[in-house]
Amino acid sequence: MFKATVEIRLKKGISDPEGKNILKALHLLGFEGVEEVRMAKLIELFIEAGSADDARRRADMMCRRLLTNPVIHDYSIEVEEVNR
Repeated sequence: MFKATVEIRLKKGISDPEGKNILKALHLLGFEGVEEVRMAKLIELFIEAGSADDARRRADMMCRRLLTNPVIHDYSIEVEEVNR
């Protein structure tokens, strides 16, 4: 079994209202010096596959078909073998 960790984030140039709200709240709480906040989603997929390459290929297909919007999202995938 493999664990594919998918990080999904907005592309540069796409407005990040959640990040802006966090930045505003940090400043209100006295955390100065933070200039920008960008939010990302982390999804862990546990995949039965014959190899790490196969697990990555399947995770990539899931990202392209369901988990991301290619117009506004970038994503990265890390795969590791796990014993469950």
